[in-house]
Amino acid sequence: MTAVIPAGIYDIETSHSEVGFIVRHTGIAKVRGRFTDFSGTFTIAEDFADSAVQVRINSASVHTGTEKRDTHLTSSDFWDAANHPDWTFSSTSVEGQGEEFTVNGDLTINDVTKPVALDVEFNGAQKGAGGDERVGFSAGTEISRKDFGLTWNVALEGGGLLVGDKVKISIEVEAVKRTADAAVNA
Repeated sequence: MTAVIPAGIYDIETSHSEVGFIVRHTGIAKVRGRFTDFSGTFTIAEDFADSAVQVRINSASVHTGTEKRDTHLTSSDFWDAANHPDWTFSSTSVEGQGEEFTVNGDLTINDVTKPVALDVEFNGAQKGAGGDERVGFSAGTEISRKDFGLTWNVALEGGGLLVGDKVKISIEVEAVKRTADAAVNA
């Protein structure tokens, strides 16, 4: 049986969602981080292929658990958050339907836009404690940071580089369906 995602416009509830990443450090460890300031809306269309996603991430809101590293990541060595405060994802197409599908779109980091494909899992729909309609998704992809001009690195004495090129992106989303009243006031 194919899962049906209820049609409507949904806003990401950031208190129950997370945008995270994993990147190799010194070639032997993985560093995890997340962004604490992001927002997004997606429209689930009656014809699922016509669905759309729009997301904004505040690049300065990175949190890796180490303040010194966070400061370095937001500096001009990496993503220069002062001059590139917002990263965006805008979908271009949706392939498949049901519990697993792909959302293709344009990811913009530091004014460089590249196509990416998010592998998405629909986690279900449920009424919240206040009676609002909610949906949940998990998504992920892998990007090359060099593709976005993020090339800062340090050569290690034993060979290799301090920071890996491949970045795994993981997203957990809980979103709330807009009501007719919210749509009028938006």
